[in-house]
Formats: sequence, structure tokens, C-alpha cells
Amino acid sequence: MNDLFQRHDIAAAFTLLTRLPVPADHEAAAQRSAHAVWAWPLVGAALGAMAALAASIMLALGTAPGIAAAIALASLALATGALHEDGLADCADGLAGGHDRDRRLAIMRDSRIGAFGAVALGLALLARWSGIETLASEGHLFWPLVAIGAMSRLPMALALFTLPPARTDGLAAGVGLPPPQAIAAASAIALAFALIAFGWGAIALVFWCLAATLPLFLTARRLIGGQTGDILGGSQQLAEIAGLAVATALIAA
Repeated sequence: MNDLFQRHDIAAAFTLLTRLPVPADHEAAAQRSAHAVWAWPLVGAALGAMAALAASIMLALGTAPGIAAAIALASLALATGALHEDGLADCADGLAGGHDRDRRLAIMRDSRIGAFGAVALGLALLARWSGIETLASEGHLFWPLVAIGAMSRLPMALALFTLPPARTDGLAAGVGLPPPQAIAAASAIALAFALIAFGWGAIALVFWCLAATLPLFLTARRLIGGQTGDILGGSQQLAEIAGLAVATALIAA
């Protein structure tokens, strides 16, 4: 592999986006953070597979699809440390609750959750649970969750590439600007999983996963001047919800 795509980029991506005990050279991972965004969809695919496996085990044990969906969500939260859920809640609190740029950024950095964040988190969990429960009821879990996991990580990479950092420190600023080749590779990987799972339905999946995150990115650009780690995390949650909505519609068709 060349200098752009290195094998330990995958470990670097897992180290950044999850709490899974993946062996990694942390110093090298920090230096390769921007290049490693090409592997973010691979991490998402692995997480989707893990959630699908957890739900499938519960279904095999005879539990209801709703319980299986809840276990799938719990496995995702445990694997990521609820990183993206926290980002969504912080986005809602900061963007909706602050009166100026500095105040919004301060609220987003505050670890406490407010009313806007609680409502956003609750609605997101309900939407995700409903989508996974429907997929479980229809017997379509593995490839849809793998594809949605991969595709929902793509907007995060695109935001890093297209939006300036809103602050000079923090998770997103520390990653840096990804090279165009890494963005192209991430897009190709996410699209490949979508095609495997949905065939031509991948067009709808790609469109709606990206469209669902656009209002958040435009709002963040206007209100705080760019992206932060919370904005990236919030975009993943919105893209996942959109992906589940598309998947359930395709399966029902």
C-alpha cells in the first residue's frame, strides 16, 4: 500500500471512532488521522455487522424484534462510547440554545445535557429503534445495517473536507484536513457496501444520507463558522436515521 493508504490507518480509524480494543500505534495513528478517513466507512460497516449480529442472536433466542433492536442500539453505544449520540445532543443544545457563536461553542463543550439535547437524543433513539425493529421483523438485518453503518460515516469525512474547523482545538480540529484521495476512497467504499445491500436502491440511500446532514452542516457554518467533533457526530446520527428510513421503505416496496 502506498503512503496515502496504509494498513494501520484502519486501526487508527477504529481508535478514533470506537472504544474497541484494537491494537494500534497511537503516535502513528495521531499523525495519520486525516489520511485515515478513507477507513471510516470500514469502521461503520464493522459496527453495523456487530449490531446485526447482536440483534440476530437475540432473535434466535426467541426475543421480540423490539428487544433485539434495543440490544443492537446498546451494542453500538457500548462500542463507540456513545460518541455520536453525545455529539447529536451537544449540537442540539449548542445550536438551538446559544445566542452567539462563542456561547454556542461553550454549550457544545459542556458535558451536561439540556432540554434540546435530551429531546434530540430521545427522538433519534426512537427513530433508530423503529428502523432496526422493522428490519428485524422483516428478516433483513445484516447487509442493511452494514451498509448504513458505512454510509453514515461518510458525511463526517465530507464535512472535514468541505467545512473549516469552528475552533482551533478539539477532536475534529485535531484530525485535520483529509486529502482528496482519502475522501474519494471513503466514498467508494461506502458506495460499494450500499450497492451490495440494496442494488440500485443504493442511489436512494446515498442521496438521503447526504441530504439529511446538509441542513446541519449549513446551520453550523452559519452559526459557529464551521464544523466540530459534535457536528460530525450529529451528522452520523442523522445519516443513520435517514439510511434506516430508506432501508425500511425499500424492503416494504
